[in-house]
Amino acid sequence: MKTPRTSPFTVRPSRRLISAAALVSLAGALAGCGLTVPSDPDGTLDTVTGGELRIGASPDPGLVDVTGPDPSGPLPDLATEFGDMLDAEAVWTVGSEEALVGMLEAGELDLVIGGITDQTPWIENAGTTRGYSGIPGADGRSLVLLVPPGENAFLSELERFLDEEVGS
Repeated sequence: MKTPRTSPFTVRPSRRLISAAALVSLAGALAGCGLTVPSDPDGTLDTVTGGELRIGASPDPGLVDVTGPDPSGPLPDLATEFGDMLDAEAVWTVGSEEALVGMLEAGELDLVIGGITDQTPWIENAGTTRGYSGIPGADGRSLVLLVPPGENAFLSELERFLDEEVGS
């Protein structure tokens, strides 16, 4: 009995090609389900766009000044510009980080700003941006902004904005 010969010209798909095909199939299946990645389970990005951006501001010297009618400083300026980009009116709440994070978790705020660093203990309670040390007044600290937990499309849009405005 003869053993079948394989031609040296036989094309076998590589593991990368098989992996890529599986990834394309998975993406197609997810697209068919109407799932978009990243997503906002509570619809924060859609709700804020063209509406109100509810911002919690925690005072921090050089970053957030709360002595005027509206917070001012580098972080409030960035938050307002982000709202402008989304055609959203900034609505301010001033408080401690703890109070503001509680409001964020309860769905009463969309964004929290202050002298919050990438070492924040609030990471268990909120979504956080990457750390940004290029924000004026940061004094070398790697600052983060907080968003409602799980609102990844909103977080992605905020990080895109921050990347353009202050870099990483």
